[in-house]
Amino acid sequence: MARLKDESVEAVKAAANIVDLVEARTRLRKVGGRYTGLCPFHEERTPSFSVSFDRGTYHCFGCGVGGDAISFVRETEGLDFVGAIEWLADRFHVQVEYDDASPHADEQRRRRERMRALLEQAAAFYERTLWDSEHGASAREYLASRGLGEEVCREFRLGLSPAGATLARKAREKFSAGELAAAGLVTRRGTDYFQRRLMFPLADARGRVIGFQARKLHEDDPLRGKYVNSPEGELFHKSSVLYGFNLARGAIAKQDRAIVVEGNTDVIALRQAKLEPVVASMGTALTERQLSELSRLTSRVFLCFDADAAGEDATLRGMELALRQGFDVRVVALPKGKDPADEPETFEQRLADAESYAVHRVRLELARARDRQHAYLRVQDVLNDLPESPERHEAWRLANDQLGLTVQLRAAAGGTTSAGDAMSPRLVGVGEKLERSALAGVRAHPALGRVLAELGPEHFDSELHRQARDELLTPSKAPEPELVSLLAGLDALAEKEGIDEETAKQMLLRLRERRLRREFEGADEADLSELQHKLAEVRTAIREFA
Repeated sequence: MARLKDESVEAVKAAANIVDLVEARTRLRKVGGRYTGLCPFHEERTPSFSVSFDRGTYHCFGCGVGGDAISFVRETEGLDFVGAIEWLADRFHVQVEYDDASPHADEQRRRRERMRALLEQAAAFYERTLWDSEHGASAREYLASRGLGEEVCREFRLGLSPAGATLARKAREKFSAGELAAAGLVTRRGTDYFQRRLMFPLADARGRVIGFQARKLHEDDPLRGKYVNSPEGELFHKSSVLYGFNLARGAIAKQDRAIVVEGNTDVIALRQAKLEPVVASMGTALTERQLSELSRLTSRVFLCFDADAAGEDATLRGMELALRQGFDVRVVALPKGKDPADEPETFEQRLADAESYAVHRVRLELARARDRQHAYLRVQDVLNDLPESPERHEAWRLANDQLGLTVQLRAAAGGTTSAGDAMSPRLVGVGEKLERSALAGVRAHPALGRVLAELGPEHFDSELHRQARDELLTPSKAPEPELVSLLAGLDALAEKEGIDEETAKQMLLRLRERRLRREFEGADEADLSELQHKLAEVRTAIREFA
């Protein structure tokens, strides 16, 4: 991938207005030198979201998220760093440049840009055919028969491909035959690849059209499949696409859940029923790339595939892959012959009744086993591979009830160290708060950097706090996202707690005192006297603030 020039990144950062970005997601009110409002990343009734225009940062005291304009776009738009910079450049009219400005790289970028423009124009052409022509009447009737209203269908940009080479003829006014073929819009003979089909545009996380999925409407259609995708190409890779993701990502982040269904019309029907964090897996089990996209926004996934054997297998493969990637997985059961689009208004209740992976897997093994002994062994293997949790215990009880005997298990996987091996969580929390408050004071009062410099990294228990110390002393051009989030939190904390310079000095001294106490406890007798003297000096300095 092309590397953005540092100058372009800095220009985008300078142009980006964090208040404008956030206000597109939630209403803000100015309070003193900051703006506050309801957090766009989680549900809340009392505003805990804080935005600093001067710093260009945001922080939520409720859910802990924070960062700058780049991280805000990455979270809300589901983009990587380069994608976020390009998105911001478009939003604030900044021209970006790339380091690999070779003729070949420039040609590749121009080709992709033209292909995106071609696909965008194709989507608009299909839309007009569906909604503004007589040819679209039967397709409009079909959508109405499925209970899908015009408003939601337009939101998803549904269209209709006409017969013949209508699109190809029109597109050749601006694009070459080679570009049409590369975009998957024409056959080898030059006719339209999709004809007389209901068109579902497929978009990337930024909402740019990258291909199509087309549904069969007529029995004499030359394409065999009921649903046919654009050919795989430079922009479209089926395993990377989640249908509806560009529209759902905001709701996924805010509600901290993603609902994955099988079909496009399921997504549309559920969104029409005001259930927004819904995507479709393009008719297959979830892939690593699809889960990677979701992981940027949530760790909770609800899977809802058809209740037939193929649907069960797809659900199982998706569950296992999601679990390996750290997702909390729930399974939504549907009656045989039903899909989410049949009763979208009741789907929220189905989500409330969703089963954990452990319970669903045990239920599946019990149903598939050839006899009770086989079921016992299969269930035992499944449960032995799971860490101890309420869900594992619930699945174990289900198995016992169904089998009429107690499944004997070994110690649960993923055990933790004993309580005596770890520091008290309360003490850890107090120490972390002291470190964070001290860093917030330095962030608010840069002159205290000289005092912070006297405290080495060993004065901070948290590795992230050590990185923040280094960043405050020697700012970098592109700190890691986690560090950006912490710095934004420091800004908000200093403002919220009103940390003045004298208070910040006292906190830094307390960090020094804490370090000396630890050294004192493990020191040799020869060093005790010197350490006692240093500790007394620090404590005297602290008392002077009282």
